[in-house]
Amino acid sequence: MDKIVRSPDSDDPVEVNLRNPMLAGILAWLIPGAGHLYQRRYAKGILFMVCILSTFIFGMALGGGKVVYASFRQPDVRYPYIAQFFVGAPALPALIQRQRVIGSRPPKKPLWNGFMAPPTQPIRESEDDELADWHRQLKSRFELGTLYTMVAGLLNILVIYDACAGPAFTTVVEEERKKKSWQDILWR
Repeated sequence: MDKIVRSPDSDDPVEVNLRNPMLAGILAWLIPGAGHLYQRRYAKGILFMVCILSTFIFGMALGGGKVVYASFRQPDVRYPYIAQFFVGAPALPALIQRQRVIGSRPPKKPLWNGFMAPPTQPIRESEDDELADWHRQLKSRFELGTLYTMVAGLLNILVIYDACAGPAFTTVVEEERKKKSWQDILWR
């Protein structure tokens, strides 16, 4: 069932067909901008896709491909993954890797050469701590890469909302208010 959103401006009306908003929201989560492409809002869809995916990929590259992983065990509870998750399909391999490495007994080897796999945790102090090695090698780039991938996920939440609810229209400004000088408005 199609949902059509109309602007309140009677002089210059704008209509946006959101088609199936729930499906558009799911597509927007799966691939940023795909919901807008489904709604035939091509410029927005391509803009969102390019901006969000390039931010996510830049963050991954900055962090050496190690900044997106899902781990909810002590001492490495990976809260940033909650924001990264909203990028959709690009962040889903982390959940597969987490289930494979942490969630199965006995733990299995990670897939895809360890791409998005959580770091190994040492059992004894004499064993290697992979996360500490990543921080030592990447220095501040690990944190910056994490930040970029989180921002991409948080921005995609706004894209998902726009795909589900449509554009936000403002009300028409009164003609008299337009005629007032900037001083009248400033000192009001």
